[in-house]
Amino acid sequence: MTLTLLTALLAFAFVSSITPGPNNVMLLASGANFGVRRSLPHMFGVSIGHSFMVFMVGLGLAGLFVTFPKLQMALGVVAGAYMVWLAWKIANAAPPGAGEKRGNPLTFLQAAAFQWVNPKAWIMAVAAQTAYAPEASVWGALFVAIGFMSVNFPAITAWTWLGQEMRRFLTSRRRLQVFNWTMAVLLIASILPILLR
Repeated sequence: MTLTLLTALLAFAFVSSITPGPNNVMLLASGANFGVRRSLPHMFGVSIGHSFMVFMVGLGLAGLFVTFPKLQMALGVVAGAYMVWLAWKIANAAPPGAGEKRGNPLTFLQAAAFQWVNPKAWIMAVAAQTAYAPEASVWGALFVAIGFMSVNFPAITAWTWLGQEMRRFLTSRRRLQVFNWTMAVLLIASILPILLR
């Protein structure tokens, strides 16, 4: 891979990782509700889970959608249902320090599994492998996946940290509830354009 292609891959990975989407909305909410430290398993699940997905797509997994178009429709239904459940979980997260915990950050496995039903993650993975590993080799797929992981984690850390910093403005239970419901609505809204294509 040439230096020009590597630079282009890292730029694409950074821009697609830092822009708003389901993962970043959830991490912003997690940072605000639980802080960066408690959100670390969620963050690692997103970064490692998505990079693994990028690698698998590079090995030809995306071809299943061409062969079995109904599989893509089924993924859309599962993604929509899972997003609604996650939005409900965000909307009803307990405020920090609440006596009775009503919520926890996503675990590593939950966040990693979420990548497989996240429409933005699929688009990013297919676009990256198509543009930056056109020879479709195992090494090309691995290189693209590692490139994504190297810039994805810093990008999602910024969103989680921003959420944590917002805690000082979310000092009342009412403000936090408004924030959480806003994040829940934004999470669902972030996938509507993709699902309704």
